[in-house]
Amino acid sequence: MHALILAGGLSHERDVSIRSGRRVSDALRGAVDKVTLVDVDTELIPTLRHSAVDVVWPLVHGATGEDGSLQALLELVGLPFVGTGSHSARVAWNKAVSKAVMLRNGIATPDYVTLPQSLFREVGAEQVLDTVVARFGLPVVVKPVRGGSALGVSIVRDRDDLARAMVHCFAYGDTALVERFVEGTELAMSVLGTGDSARVLPAVETVTDGAYDYDARYNPGRVEYFAPARLSDAQAESAAATALQVHRSMDLRDLSRIDLILDAEGHPQVIDINIAPGMTETSLFPQAAEAAGLDLGAVYREVVETAAARG
Repeated sequence: MHALILAGGLSHERDVSIRSGRRVSDALRGAVDKVTLVDVDTELIPTLRHSAVDVVWPLVHGATGEDGSLQALLELVGLPFVGTGSHSARVAWNKAVSKAVMLRNGIATPDYVTLPQSLFREVGAEQVLDTVVARFGLPVVVKPVRGGSALGVSIVRDRDDLARAMVHCFAYGDTALVERFVEGTELAMSVLGTGDSARVLPAVETVTDGAYDYDARYNPGRVEYFAPARLSDAQAESAAATALQVHRSMDLRDLSRIDLILDAEGHPQVIDINIAPGMTETSLFPQAAEAAGLDLGAVYREVVETAAARG
């Protein structure tokens, strides 16, 4: 089997994507016959058409890699690939749309509003922000409606910091999602498989010195990880059931990572969906696999073989 790993691209998450691609390539070598790691550039389509490739694993994080675009291209070329199809990827990538789908399916997620940058110019920024605070109180979380790796995300505890958080958010996209802050235990739930065969790996708990932002995620030292998470059996089962429900109801394939918060009452609230979770040395999916006692090479081989068999 020849597995082609796609990494890089031009999003803000390029460096993380390259690190993920290298780690997966290293783990797959020896598990499959041939592994090739390529950047996403203008040579991509010729490479896909003229290489003897059995399966493609797109590990491009951020826009293009997770918004359904790259998946649609692979569908056009006709190559089997690891991960969610283009239509479901588009839904999962847009946080407002995915939240609406989750709520329709009875899955808890923090209360929210989406605000395009143009609205602030049309009706006045301060009035919009005052209305947000009146509705949700403080603290709130501000994040781009499309994006990953916590880029552009702020936890706002003081009204005077809200405008700055919005400006920071709009540097990464033209629409902000503002949601009610939920205090609790932050968990990453990794799901492996598709449909009825999908299974949830042990929860990974993150305890952060400050916000769990881009720096904390990819530079060791600011986060303490517990894999498996420090949960009761009932809490672990509830979190796993929620993650599995998200994975199946959103029609996700092969692997995903569902981030949620276990609130003060012990109820899971979903805060993010990742169809191309990071695979770096500090990433959460590999930690979950290791906590389950799984060999990463064997896990990744299972993933590419399943994708290749779809044809």
